[in-house]
Amino acid sequence: MNILGISAFYHDSAAALVRDGEIVAAAQEERFTRKKQDFDFPINAIRYCMAEAGIAADELDAVAFYDKPVTKFARILETYFGVAPRGLRSFMMAVPLWMKQKLWIPLEIEKALERCDIKMPGDVYFPEHHESHAASAFYPSPYQSAAVLTLDGVGEWATSTIGHGRGNQLEILKDIRFPHSLGLLYSAFTYFTGFRVNSGEYKLMGLAPYGQPKYVDLIYDNLLDVRDDGSFRLNQSYFGYLDGLRMTNDKFADLFGGPARSAESDITEREMDIARSIQVVTEEIVLKMARYAHEITGEKYLCLAGGVALNCVANGRLLKEGPFEDIWIQPAAGDAGGSLGAALMVWHMAQKNERQADGKRDQMKGSYLGPEFSDEEVGAYLEQNNYPARKLEGEDWAQELARLIDEENVLGLVLGRMEFGPRSLGNRSIIGDARSEKMQSIMNLKIKYRESFRPFAPSCLEEKVGDYFDLDRPSPYMLLVAPVREDRCLDLDQAQDIRTRINQARSDVPAITHVDYSARVQSVSPDTNPRFYDLIKAFDDRTSYGIIINTSFNVRGEPIVCTPEDAYRCFMRTEMDYLVLGSYVLDKKVQPEWAEKADWREDYVLD
Repeated sequence: MNILGISAFYHDSAAALVRDGEIVAAAQEERFTRKKQDFDFPINAIRYCMAEAGIAADELDAVAFYDKPVTKFARILETYFGVAPRGLRSFMMAVPLWMKQKLWIPLEIEKALERCDIKMPGDVYFPEHHESHAASAFYPSPYQSAAVLTLDGVGEWATSTIGHGRGNQLEILKDIRFPHSLGLLYSAFTYFTGFRVNSGEYKLMGLAPYGQPKYVDLIYDNLLDVRDDGSFRLNQSYFGYLDGLRMTNDKFADLFGGPARSAESDITEREMDIARSIQVVTEEIVLKMARYAHEITGEKYLCLAGGVALNCVANGRLLKEGPFEDIWIQPAAGDAGGSLGAALMVWHMAQKNERQADGKRDQMKGSYLGPEFSDEEVGAYLEQNNYPARKLEGEDWAQELARLIDEENVLGLVLGRMEFGPRSLGNRSIIGDARSEKMQSIMNLKIKYRESFRPFAPSCLEEKVGDYFDLDRPSPYMLLVAPVREDRCLDLDQAQDIRTRINQARSDVPAITHVDYSARVQSVSPDTNPRFYDLIKAFDDRTSYGIIINTSFNVRGEPIVCTPEDAYRCFMRTEMDYLVLGSYVLDKKVQPEWAEKADWREDYVLD
């Protein structure tokens, strides 16, 4: 049975294809359109999934859309009516789009399938938004039974849920409802500190370690009331998202001593302390929710999804301090992953198909579920454009790349199938030497063109994770933060100036050690990504360090690259030294001169 899952219209639209319970393909629309967090109907992602699965015109059996549009529209109308006459401008912007497109999902699906020469199936399903999140967390997980926690901005009405998964059954037990939302609370602080909502939350998380939790009591005393079970209520008098186009209002600004920071302006100690404070509050709420989920389900394991589940600092603390023996986080935890959850929910719940998990391996295939390009395709592309390249075979490939990294070069990688979700996991990555004291600044300022305070993640041989981090298990999806081992760290005076603190070497792997001596870890296994593993192993054989820097292959404001053409364009626009396209290695120094008529930075919205 072929089931197509779709998410669309809010941010990070995506499609996923499930065949007889197996995840065959999944991708975000932004990777094809090159429009960051593209929310349009994912026609290109659908077309890719159909082609990857080899589905003929009449072979699609069902479609699942990741939420209930009519229920969501009813919530939006009720919210506007509840605050009227305030919010008129926002209302006039939102309702026409709903009437024109968002309420007519079956028609949109039929039109998209028609463009793919696929017959519209008779069965179309609309699970609830948080059911889709919960399904994306539980069904691909390694656990036969588990508690399930979903947290995001808002679906139809729910903003957080606690569920219980057993075999092929998934039940939502508790929820928190709009307007009380942990995701929207965190986004409000993202907005107030000068970053973009829905894309800048990870910047707020990265900024937090530079500050002190000075505002924690202020937040608890004024903005929210939290109970022991993790449920809470927000004081709406401080927020603007119910009746306006801003997340916070003047009362919020007065509480924190002045207006919101302007985007691109200098970051002050106030923003650092605010970031640290809301991060602490978020972690404490997540821990309370998890403890309550453990209490009411009695399960040993926890699965997570929703945008807040991408807060890897909270995840690391939950793993270390929480009541569960282990946790599993959906790598595409945001709305993109809802497409996959919706499809899996149809297979297991609607079609009543059984599910068996072995307690060890998940079903995500390393999250390598997107398009790939063969050496033949790459070679033809390079020849057509007269781009000089070397083709390396066998062990020579890994050994040469290890040498280039050892010489402090920055490499862009396009290998195998593109990752599904927001993290680059070795197949669409920019990599470098974690031992280099200057590599973080080089990558931030000359490659990524982003804020210098933002940390980089390490990719580490799975068997050597414990040699570098206080972590006793794999972290394949870069969704856990763990401390760098104490014996690798240097004792430093914590200077107040952020630029000084950024440039301090804090360990023997300084390029991936954040200011609080932590790192967002990816463990690399030969089972899920043998080629990336071989590269890091060759670097380990050469240097005795089985660890490198890994960041997403894009510049600030650009989606992660998909095709060799995307990668070459990004390579030439930046100060990367080498580009790796499968077996081919391209040296920047011998490439033809790159020229563009317009300033390409204007194509991207700074995020």
